[in-house]
This record gives sequence, C-alpha cells and structure tokens, in this order.
Amino acid sequence: MKSDRKPVLCAVTSHPIKGVSGVPTGFFMAELTHPLKVLEDAGIPTVIASIRGGQPPIDGFDLSDPVNAWFWNETDFQHRLATTPPLSELNGADYSAVFFAGGHGTMWDYRDNPDAQRIIREVYENGGIVSAVCHGPAALVDAKLSNGEYLVKGKNLAAFTNKEEDEVQGTAVVPYLLETALREHGALHHEAPNWSENVVTDGRLITGQNPASAHGVGVALVGALHQSI
Repeated sequence: MKSDRKPVLCAVTSHPIKGVSGVPTGFFMAELTHPLKVLEDAGIPTVIASIRGGQPPIDGFDLSDPVNAWFWNETDFQHRLATTPPLSELNGADYSAVFFAGGHGTMWDYRDNPDAQRIIREVYENGGIVSAVCHGPAALVDAKLSNGEYLVKGKNLAAFTNKEEDEVQGTAVVPYLLETALREHGALHHEAPNWSENVVTDGRLITGQNPASAHGVGVALVGALHQSI
C-alpha cells in the first residue's frame, strides 16, 4: 500500500438514546473496531469522526470480543474516540473512502445530517468508496449526487433488514425502517437470513447487513482500495 494513500474516514453516530424509549444506544462497538482492524492491518490510515464531534456514545460495549478488547486496552482508541472531529469540519475529497458504522443511534442522526450527505457526495464524486454496515446505511438514504439523483438508486446493497428490526423489537421505536427507506429511494436491497453475514459490493458502494458483516465489509473495502491504486 502506498504511504501517500488518503485515509479512510470512519464515521459514528453522536445520538445516545433510542427515541422515546429512553433506552441508551450509540454506535455498535464491533461495527467500528472490526473494519478498523482490517483496514489498519492492511496499512491503510484511518480517521474516526462523529456527527457532532467529541466522545460518541457506545453501544455493544463487549470486551469479551477480542478485537474490541485489543483496541480498548492496547491502542489509543479511547483517546481517538474522546477527540473525534465533527463531520462539519471535514472535506470528503481528503479521504479515499468513507465508512459509516452502525448502531441504533444512527437512525436519529445519520439520515438528515447535511454534512454526512455532503461527505458521501464528495468522496464518491472524487472516485472514492462509500461503505456502511448494519444501521450505518441510514447515512445513504437521502444522500444525493450532484445531478440530484439518490446515490442508492439502482444500486445493490445490504442493510439491517425489517425482519432483524422486528426481531430486536425495534420496529415501533425507530423513526423509520431502514430497509424500507432505502427501497423507497431506488436501492436494490439484498437480504440474507437474520444475523447471517451479508456483504454486497456494487462498484464503489460496499455495504453489510448486520454486526456479523462488519469484518467482511472491512475486507471488501481493503480489496477495493488496493484495486484503486
């Protein structure tokens, strides 16, 4: 990998509560750490950012997961999280790819965020890769290219399914159903059985269905970045 490779921007939610339920949430830890590990093991630089900047709320804080534990205990991961820049301060053209981690918090602050939409457009239109996993594709729902078309229109992708949302009893809690919203904007949504790994690549769009897909999204992203050298 070239040393002058632009970094991958890894974005997480800043939203801490599942709507009116009052249940704490945030970004799902393994959905950030597993792709991050694959990227950094491949020598690809990364930047962790969040919607509002600063310390993002963590969901799925599981240190029995060896990748989570390694980042938490053996690296500067805690400092990186505490000091995340807000997306508003970043320029998508500075990155080779953007990756949106999931977690239920994303359902409240990814879709409508103008800076997330802008960065997606800047990355994609500068020849970079747009990627997301689980609820992370919430950032893609309303993202448009400069021609006014939805990025997801006509594209194959994976995201947290309506069936999975139902199984975690989130259907009545989330502000919209992610699978449905993506389909409404023309996405060709591909569904695997609940909790099965499912990674879909369509050109420079790489998406995964659920936590089990996080590692695979990282692998696909590294492969795509190597091809783009």
